[in-house]
Amino acid sequence: MQRGEAAAMEPAPGPQEKYHLITRNLQEVLGEDKLMAILKERELKIYWGTATTGKPHVAYFVPMSKIADFLKAGCEVTILFADLHAYLDNMKAPWELLELRTRYYENVIKAMLESIGVPLEKLKFVRGTDYQLSKEYTLDVYRLSSVVTQHDAKKAGAEVVKQVEHPLLSGLLYPGLQALDEEYLKVDAQFGGVDQRKIFTFAEKYLPSLGYAKRVHLMNPMVPGLTGSKMSSSEEDSKIDLLDRKEDVKKKLKKAFCEPGNVENNGVLSFIKHVLFPLKSEFVVLREEKWGGNKTYTAYEALEKDFAEQVVHPGDLKNSVEVALNKLLDPIREKFNSPELKKLTNAAYPNPAKAKPAEKGTKNSYPENVVPSRLDIRVGKVISVEKHPDADSLYVEKIDVGEPEPRTVVSGLVQFVPKEQLQDRLVVLLCNLKPQKMRGVESQGMVLCASSIGEPRQVEPLDPPAGCCAGERVYVEGYEGGEPDDELKPKKKVFEKLQADFRISEDCVAQWKQKNFLTKLGRVSCKSLKGGSIS
Repeated sequence: MQRGEAAAMEPAPGPQEKYHLITRNLQEVLGEDKLMAILKERELKIYWGTATTGKPHVAYFVPMSKIADFLKAGCEVTILFADLHAYLDNMKAPWELLELRTRYYENVIKAMLESIGVPLEKLKFVRGTDYQLSKEYTLDVYRLSSVVTQHDAKKAGAEVVKQVEHPLLSGLLYPGLQALDEEYLKVDAQFGGVDQRKIFTFAEKYLPSLGYAKRVHLMNPMVPGLTGSKMSSSEEDSKIDLLDRKEDVKKKLKKAFCEPGNVENNGVLSFIKHVLFPLKSEFVVLREEKWGGNKTYTAYEALEKDFAEQVVHPGDLKNSVEVALNKLLDPIREKFNSPELKKLTNAAYPNPAKAKPAEKGTKNSYPENVVPSRLDIRVGKVISVEKHPDADSLYVEKIDVGEPEPRTVVSGLVQFVPKEQLQDRLVVLLCNLKPQKMRGVESQGMVLCASSIGEPRQVEPLDPPAGCCAGERVYVEGYEGGEPDDELKPKKKVFEKLQADFRISEDCVAQWKQKNFLTKLGRVSCKSLKGGSIS
């Protein structure tokens, strides 16, 4: 008998068994009765969406393993690459990188599914922009905006949309678009993390007001990262990248939070529970014979009990997860070792800090991304101020920027700011300029100041919010997440290109393209130079 014939002869799971497969390991289901009613009549149509922002990491295996469950239960599954959502969420994916990141997501998600044995031909893959820019969808966005309150839209996105001091209108649109996706993808249910709950209840409340059906909502628990908190693309130590080398996996797992006997917020145990057990129906703890030898667990609860009672050691647990995880990652690494996908990865996620300059006579394949997050701007405290020994117009300051030693900075402020007004004050310092000698004294930064337009020229150092500490990051709103360059290359003129759009607003706030300079305590400002420039 052929394998395909044997599979065909296996009895199809009944509604109750399908319900178990669909709901196992979920934290919550909204619409259980409706779910069971559909399963008694036909196969469930369900979708999972992912915004194409930061690089997917190993926590993405959690929804992948549930997608495997959905397919076992006979569901019709759609995977949505939510490219437009990625842009609307505080521009987490810049418009110029959107297409590249969507292609990266398509390739890496498909590679993940293949690595856990999910047949791709049973899945439907859709991009948001394939239908979200249509006349009908756009009209529904307007219809929805006419009945949704600002309060409800803000509340719905609170756990998902990036929260900043001055939120963009796009963040209020985000929940409505996700609700409409349920109708336009023609599904019975939407699957996501429990952090999506407010968007799901928003959809249940507002879709019927447009004459559309209320859907079922299935929610995974939020799986702790390796540090014990949520696994996040922006927190490097909390996650293992899908393309990390084996030695990086070992290093990150070694540092992972896995306290003996502690099963709370244990990212290593959670990964076993939500990924490895559902995929293999067992987990093998590898250990030396003198510690009892290998032990196979066929129920997660038994493993958790042994760990809680310290029968299983954290070191053995981590080593065993390392082996199992690398088996999942090996085919993904192999696929992304091709020149084409290496090029796509580097283009979709450019790293300005580590990018090598192009060889002379050649041009980069992709334009350089000149964004404010490339600037290392920090709050500094002026420890001392002295006149430059060889230049009457220059001060030499020692400024604390949260490093072991204060930086020496040369500033042309003598004719604008009295020495006593600089002493012990907080300033805003650009820290990643290439050090430069100014009349024999090396300057290791630039004090950013507001300047008046026209004569007589007036200059005021920018003021961080009261209560800031030396070394705190200063960023432009919407660009909090990027990593600054290690050092700005003078020939690239990154600072000069960005500085062209630095301005002081009418209420004396420092801005880039009308977006505020911020610290975690609020806005950066100056005393009086409305409409001035910043240098």
